[in-house]
Amino acid sequence: MKDYIAVVGGMNVDICGRPFRRPVLKDSNPGRVSLRAGGVGRNIAHNLRLLGQKVQLLSAVGGDEYGKLLLQSCAGIGIDTSLCLRAEEENSSTYLYITDEHGDMELAVADMEVTARITPAVIAARLEALNAARAVVLDANLEAETLEYLAAHVTAPLCADPVSTGKAPRLLGILPRLRCIKPNALEAEALTGEPDPEAAARALLKAGVERVFLSMGAQGMLAAEGNRLLNLPCERARVLNTTGAGDAVTAALCWADVHGLSLEDSLRFALRAGALTCESMEANNPALAELSGQWAVVSDP
Repeated sequence: MKDYIAVVGGMNVDICGRPFRRPVLKDSNPGRVSLRAGGVGRNIAHNLRLLGQKVQLLSAVGGDEYGKLLLQSCAGIGIDTSLCLRAEEENSSTYLYITDEHGDMELAVADMEVTARITPAVIAARLEALNAARAVVLDANLEAETLEYLAAHVTAPLCADPVSTGKAPRLLGILPRLRCIKPNALEAEALTGEPDPEAAARALLKAGVERVFLSMGAQGMLAAEGNRLLNLPCERARVLNTTGAGDAVTAALCWADVHGLSLEDSLRFALRAGALTCESMEANNPALAELSGQWAVVSDP
C-alpha cells in the first residue's frame, strides 16, 4: 500500500538575524541570530511528519558539517533521507536572512548551488520510489529540466510550490501535469501574466492545473477547481514569525488532498496550518501534530 508522500526540493541551513527594534540599514543592529535546518522541501517534509504522514525526502547536501547537521535533523523527526544525494565536493545550501523586529523578512541571500546537482539522471535512479508514493511534492528550487523530467516520468500526483517570483517560471512547462499548485499573488502573476488573483487562478486552471490555492497574504487565500472559486480570509493568529508559513500551507494542502478532503476543507485546513506556524518562533510548529486529528480522514482506496 502506498503510505508515504515524497518531497523533491531544497534543503538548507537557515541563518536568521532578527533585530530587537526596527532595523537600521548599513549599521549593526542588536538582536538574535539563530541557526536551524530549513529549506522549502525540507520544511514541507517536516510539516508532513508533524501531520502524521510518512515522508521520503529527495534533496542534496554537501560533504560539509552543515550536510551532516541537515541529515541528522531529518533523521531526528523521522524523515526518510535514503533518496538524498550527498555531493561530497560541494557546500551544503545556506540561506541567510534578516527580518524586521516583527519577524517579517527584509533581506535574504540564498546559496543553493548544490540543489542543481539533482539532475534528471538522479531522478531516474530514484523513479521507483517516487512512483510508489501517494503524491510527490516539488519545489521550484529544482532546475527546469529536472522539473520537466519529473513531470514526464513520475506517475504519482504532483503538487508544486513556486518558491519565489524568480523561480516560479521554472514550473511553466509542467503546469498540465500538476494536481495542485500553491503560489502567492506575485508568483501567480509571474506564471500567468495576470495581476488580478482571480484571473491568475483561472489562467492556471486553463493551463491544466487541477487545483489552485493562491495566497494573498493578509487578504486570505483563493481556492479554485473546475468552475469553483472560493475566497476565505486568514485565520486570526498571534504572529511571532512568518517564516515557514507558506511551507506549512503547501504541506497541509498535499496532506488534505491525499486524505480526500474537499476543496473548501482543504483550504480551511491549510489556512489553519499557516496560522499555527505564524504563532511559533520556529519555521515548523509542533502544534501541527494536533491538527490532523481534528479533521475527518477518508479511508484509503
